Amino acid sequence: MNEFFAAFSFNEIFKATMVLFAVIDIIGSIPIIIKIKETSGDIHSSRITLVSLVLMIAFLITGESLLMLFGVNVESFAVAGAFILFAMAIEMIMGVELFKETPMKGKSAGIVPLAFPIIAGAGSMTTLISLRAEYEMVNILIAILINMAIVITVLRLTRRIERLLGPGGVAILKKVFGIILLAIAVKLFASNAASLFVK
Repeated sequence: MNEFFAAFSFNEIFKATMVLFAVIDIIGSIPIIIKIKETSGDIHSSRITLVSLVLMIAFLITGESLLMLFGVNVESFAVAGAFILFAMAIEMIMGVELFKETPMKGKSAGIVPLAFPIIAGAGSMTTLISLRAEYEMVNILIAILINMAIVITVLRLTRRIERLLGPGGVAILKKVFGIILLAIAVKLFASNAASLFVK
């Protein structure tokens, strides 16, 4: 219990929450959510959020062990993650498509592609491992829970949020978080790249 409170940090929770929020980009995904609702009917926000939560926590806990099986350390993965975050930031800022996803139809449309890969996709998984190199596990777990609370809220209030922000508001918000994500990618690279060259 003492170790838990010693590791607990509001500063780390805030930073990890903002990083995950920028990567998940649930606000920027509102047009996609609306499209899925129109083509597949109503979506199950609770189920989608639960699946996303399980995937992210599972990867946070076992991700490092999986990397060790391939002989990759956290620092190396963090640097690789920095490149992924950089590419995602360029997508958000420039409005280009670097990551192409295959759309799914039918009963899996709610889980795929919302839970995976939009919410708990490659970007989120890479970010979680990268955060492990920077922050304590408990703070990242809390950051995940905060983001899942935001996700389920957005999923339930998608139409209202879109009307409130308007197309221009969503676009501006996406670019702002793109710039933040770009800065995070640069910092993540700078913090871990040096360790790759130290024997």
